[in-house]
Amino acid sequence: MKKMLALLLAVCLTASFAACEAPSGNKGGKASGGTDGGGTEGEPNGSAAKDEKADASSDASEDSKGKEIEISLWTYPVGNWGNPVVVAGLISDFMQKYPKILVSVKYLDYISGDEEIARAVEAGEAPDLVLEGPERLVAGWGNDGLMADLSDLWEEDGISDKIYENVRSACRHRSGEYYEFPVCMTTHCMAINYEMFEEAGALKYIDEKNRTWTTEDFAEAVKALKAYGQEKVGIVYCGGQGGDQGTRALVNNLYGGTFTDPEHKEYTIDSAENIRALELLRELDGISFEPDMVGENEIAMFASGELAMAFCWNVSMEISQTAMNPERTFDIFPMSFPTDDGTPNLQGGIWGFGAFDNGDEERLEAAKTFIKYMTGNEAQYVKSVQTAMYWPVREMDDIYVNDDIMREYSIFTKYLGDYYQVTPGWAQARIAWWHMLQDVGKGEPVDAAVKTFVETADGAAKAALEK
Repeated sequence: MKKMLALLLAVCLTASFAACEAPSGNKGGKASGGTDGGGTEGEPNGSAAKDEKADASSDASEDSKGKEIEISLWTYPVGNWGNPVVVAGLISDFMQKYPKILVSVKYLDYISGDEEIARAVEAGEAPDLVLEGPERLVAGWGNDGLMADLSDLWEEDGISDKIYENVRSACRHRSGEYYEFPVCMTTHCMAINYEMFEEAGALKYIDEKNRTWTTEDFAEAVKALKAYGQEKVGIVYCGGQGGDQGTRALVNNLYGGTFTDPEHKEYTIDSAENIRALELLRELDGISFEPDMVGENEIAMFASGELAMAFCWNVSMEISQTAMNPERTFDIFPMSFPTDDGTPNLQGGIWGFGAFDNGDEERLEAAKTFIKYMTGNEAQYVKSVQTAMYWPVREMDDIYVNDDIMREYSIFTKYLGDYYQVTPGWAQARIAWWHMLQDVGKGEPVDAAVKTFVETADGAAKAALEK
């Protein structure tokens, strides 16, 4: 069984900080959006230890006539950015350099987080900073006119040229404004119970070296596991949007379908490829549609040995589940999603900081100072990325040279596909997606279910484009 570095737990146990929430004003409006996340923390390598001192010449920094500025950071559980103990150390370091900027923190989850922000926006108390992805920050709240333009951060020191083009594109609204400054990225995958596959004689259906398999072999593996006596091989969870990146990637990869068009203007789930994939999943004995489950439930069942495979997975899931289940008796073997031709097209995740436009320039400048501190000099940037336990959004030396798990999962980055989550109407499309899966699971004709989905999602996209 793979083991975590002992340092991961040591960091969590030794850091301390009391995080609290402080309300702030907002110009009002309606919030929307959604994404996926998870991870844990590593330790910066020696090559990144240089350049400790960040340029603070233009920051709303240490002393503005001695006035203290309070800002709030709300963070979704992006690895240990969702861990109060770990974030405590990061905030403490920042406040040592900028003692006049007081940072309070609120920790969100992917079940109620969107609603909490929506309520805060409606009450005029939106946070100054949010750590999340482009689907919320750009396609959601950004498209609603709630976010501050961070273009000035992108223009400093030629930083824009250092960040991968697909990341730049995802963080930039079609208006040209940047509503997100990115920190890290990853590629989502799935996972199998290696020992269960071995005992069922199903390992022959996977390419262990490349972590790939065909759709035909996936179906044969499900049959073998069912014959072995595993009643629940895999679950198409559809009780909500939590972890829906897994079900989307599963359906799209099986026969080469896509979720949207390349221009990210309309939804394409009603294609023949996707209809065929949904029909296959419904027909496979051992794969069940569960209307009361979300990705979090599936992860827990898989980690406890109740399922043979998990569709909601990435490196952070393995690390967190290993920490919570140290006595686990089987090896988690990450895999790409099965495809008709054996070449996967995986969904990626991008996470970074966005700033709500609360109408207070001092607080906005303080929020930008926080972003620059966490992403500016190389040593601090590496720490921010490793806190998420994902990968940098810019070209860098390997920051996980001593981490076997991260090196294992790095194989999936070459399979990274289109970042379609910035398509207008995304929040409504996510809701329509799990409702559609529920309808398919109940036996509704697949062509009718996907038609309803596309009508709903495209209607939302059209409305968003007209804003």
